[in-house]
Amino acid sequence: MASSLRISRLISRSFSSTSFFSRGGNGFLGSRQSKFSTSAAIEEEPIKPSIQVEHTQLLIDGKFVDAASGKTFPTLDPRTGEVIAHVAEGHSEDVDRAVSAARKAFDHGPWPKMTAYERQRILLRVADLIEKHNDELAALETWDNGKPYEQAAKIEVPMLVRLIRYYAGWADKIHGLTVPADGPYHVQTLHEPIGVAGQIIPWNFPLLMFAWKVGPALACGNTIVLKTAEQTPLSALYAAKLFHEAGLPAGVLNVVSGFGPTAGAALASHMEVDKLAFTGSTDTGKVVLELAAKSNLKPVTLELGGKSPFIVCEDADVDQAVELAHFALFFNQGQCCCAGSRTFVHENVYEEFVQKAKARALRRVVGDPFKGGIEQGPQIDSDQFEKILRYIRSGVESGATLETGGDKLGNKGFYIQPTVFSNVKDGMLIAKDEIFGPVQSILKFKDLGEVVQRANNTRYGLAAGVFTKNMDTANTLTRALRVGTVWINCFDTFDAAIPFGGYKMSGQGREKGEYSLKNYLQVKAVVNPLKNPAWL
Repeated sequence: MASSLRISRLISRSFSSTSFFSRGGNGFLGSRQSKFSTSAAIEEEPIKPSIQVEHTQLLIDGKFVDAASGKTFPTLDPRTGEVIAHVAEGHSEDVDRAVSAARKAFDHGPWPKMTAYERQRILLRVADLIEKHNDELAALETWDNGKPYEQAAKIEVPMLVRLIRYYAGWADKIHGLTVPADGPYHVQTLHEPIGVAGQIIPWNFPLLMFAWKVGPALACGNTIVLKTAEQTPLSALYAAKLFHEAGLPAGVLNVVSGFGPTAGAALASHMEVDKLAFTGSTDTGKVVLELAAKSNLKPVTLELGGKSPFIVCEDADVDQAVELAHFALFFNQGQCCCAGSRTFVHENVYEEFVQKAKARALRRVVGDPFKGGIEQGPQIDSDQFEKILRYIRSGVESGATLETGGDKLGNKGFYIQPTVFSNVKDGMLIAKDEIFGPVQSILKFKDLGEVVQRANNTRYGLAAGVFTKNMDTANTLTRALRVGTVWINCFDTFDAAIPFGGYKMSGQGREKGEYSLKNYLQVKAVVNPLKNPAWL
């Protein structure tokens, strides 16, 4: 699709020092084998963002308000660990207030009673405003999250705009069916909004996950209480303000910042929340599902963790495969649920692949994400930083070969060297667990039957990548891999219309596309007897 191709071009232009699919064996080796292409900006004074933080309160019933307790918590700059701002810390009382506002807006407010065309027009105005404020949103996202500004400004905010426009287009195309029955009855189905939707989003893609949740829920006529990740509350608050500027009625979209065990648990277990959607780790997803079941048995959509295989077949162009496998793992500092974190390489090209993967990692440009040309910024926070370093130590201790990286970068912030392991075995923690960081594990395989069995031997099933010139091989792997998405000779190709979700313990339900609308609708059958019908 056009938007997917545009995203691929932007990724190529913004993040590769060579073209996305550049050719030539020497292109990836270069002459710099002894150190990383790190930016001196790590040791310099960080670039000061041009934006001011305006919104740090909770958004409830159309107004920015303090938490009932008056408490705040700091949100930190991952480049330095210093405080950006203090944000209102929501608790159960605040969730109650937000749910009450959403319930009132659904039961008595204008949003579900508007024509679908009117809802569509508001969402289109929202998209226009987001597009207008592209740079401000991108700056907040980078400042709070640490991702490269070029990535946020050229890829993620435009994707946010596209997603809102996509769901605006769906608003007036949601309808039921007329169903033939065995007898003199007129039968129709109604597709009705489910009510108050509770939504919990993660910190790795705050704005995109905001759009994945809010877009379909609003298009279907629901109202929302959304909890942001405590690490990245700023961009969602700014975006929510734009929704209200576009004419969204008060109470339809409420945003509560806070922590999982308090605000998140209160939302998941709330008796007046009709549906719950969560994106995050598999272990937390289990807790969310249990809380939903023990309260009012609300339906839950879960988009959870992954340990995605990226399979490089014997016939692959190694240079191209190295570049794509590098992107599949290292994009967004490796903080992607669908990252290609198990790189399976055929034994006949394994050694060449490892050496070129090492060289590519050595050339990865790490530094202040506000600086142009940076490929990798800091990890999100100290907890994630230390977790990644523990997994790296585990890889060394378990006998994998550390080809490059393996340590922190600089003396401040949460920067980690791009790390590559070879001779990785399936039983090692770095091959089993979701590391969520810039750590590439390269495994060797002999044939398709073997790699299918090993790729599927995981509790996860979110995504997979396949790199081959042979469409028979591609088709075989596509059907054999137990995952929700298979990318053939591409990776992380996201589009508003392409559904995304996992098999097994990577979640339930689908985000994006037409499939996501089902998460926010209920089906009602209406049966009416017919007297002396002319036809049945």
